[in-house]
Order: sequence, then C-alpha cells, then structure tokens
Amino acid sequence: MIKVSIIGSGNVAQHLIQAFQLNSQIELVQVVARDIKKVAHLLDSNRITSEYTQLQEADLYIIAVSDDAIAEVSSALPFENRLVAHTSGTVALDSLNSNNRRAVFYPLQSFSKDKPIDFKSVPICLEAENEKDVQILKQLAHSISNAFYEINSEQRKALHVAAVFVNNFVNYLYQMGNEICDANAIPFEILKPLIQETANKIATLSPKNAQTGPAKRNDLKTIAAHEEFLKDENQAAIYKLLTQSLQNNGKKL
Repeated sequence: MIKVSIIGSGNVAQHLIQAFQLNSQIELVQVVARDIKKVAHLLDSNRITSEYTQLQEADLYIIAVSDDAIAEVSSALPFENRLVAHTSGTVALDSLNSNNRRAVFYPLQSFSKDKPIDFKSVPICLEAENEKDVQILKQLAHSISNAFYEINSEQRKALHVAAVFVNNFVNYLYQMGNEICDANAIPFEILKPLIQETANKIATLSPKNAQTGPAKRNDLKTIAAHEEFLKDENQAAIYKLLTQSLQNNGKKL
C-alpha cells in the first residue's frame, strides 16, 4: 500500500481525494487545506490540517495548488529528502524546492466542481529525478488509471498547449455555437449528435483525415454566405481565421 498526502483543496485536489479514498491500494494519510471547509465533506476531520508542521510521514506528498503557488508551497514543507510531486501541466519539475525529491503527477483531464471523473480513463503524466521515485509514481498511477506515461517537463509543456487547443478552445467554440443558436431561437441540443460524432471519428481517423466542411471543400460561396451572416465581430474574426488556416492546411498565415 502506498501512503499519500495531498496539499490543496481545489478541483484537482478534491478529485484526487475521492479517487484515492476509493482505492484499497492507497492510504490517504492527510490533506492540507488553507480552507478546511472545502474538503470537510470528503474525509474525516482528523485527517485534515491547515498546518504544514502537522504533516505526517507519507511515501508521496502531492501539491495540488495553483501554478503560481507551487514553488512557495514546496519551499514551506518542513522536511527534507521526501518525495514531493506537483500536478501542473505547465510548471517545470525544477520549480519544486530541491530540499526534497522532486516529481510530477499530472492527470490530463478537465476537472470541474461536482462533475465526477472516472480516473480509469484519465492519462497520468509522470516525471521524477530518479528511477526509484518513478516506480512509486507508476504504482500510484496504476492504482487509479489504465494509462500513464513518463513525460518530461518540455514534453508536458507541449502537451498542455495541445490540450488547450483540443479542450479549452474547442469548448469556447461550443459556446459560440450555443450563442448563435440562442440568438436564432434554435435549441443547442440539435448540435449535440454532431459534436459527439466529430469526437468519435478521431478514435479511428486522424483529425486531418476526419476534417469536413466548406473550408475543407474550398466552398467559397458557402464561406462568403457565412461571413455575411455573422454580425458579431469576434465570431466573424474567428470564423475567418479558422477558415483561412484550414484552406492553408494548417500552415502559417
């Protein structure tokens, strides 16, 4: 059994708390939270503290806080030569204080409050300074997920940028589509089967081969009609940029 403590109380921390507590191969020793009320509903009060000095011994300490706070939190830990990991997609391994053995335990998923996550389908990216610590991370990752990868800091930075494109930006486009539907008294639900089919396609096709639409066909008449329809400047600008990019096959404009 691997003993883990979590430092943090936000979305990632809360989802990890729930995943670890459901797993018989993991002992969640403690959670450190500035605001104890945020995690009080998830575990017994005797395993929650707001003081770093009260941290008990564990095999791994996971810092699940905002990116800007990671270095400060790791420097505040009152011990040395223990395994400490952060959960960020963008913060480098060496941002952690060198007093301890540094690592990364990055679950690549979008975490929302009160939206359950099945960790078995969540890829977990791992990085550590020595092979022994990598094995500890792998043991933990394997306990909750079916997919884990050794990814270095530069690769993780690239992966996070890619994730922003396929998740955050795509979701923003969903929002824009929703706004267009609302403005024209159309239920957004009509688009959901199309959204699902588009996502399903890339299970068997590359995104490039799955691409369809007027820009792919170079259907200039339809493109011009769409551009004329879009009165919102932001929507029109994004439509034009994406259309030009598709027509140039993803090359720089």
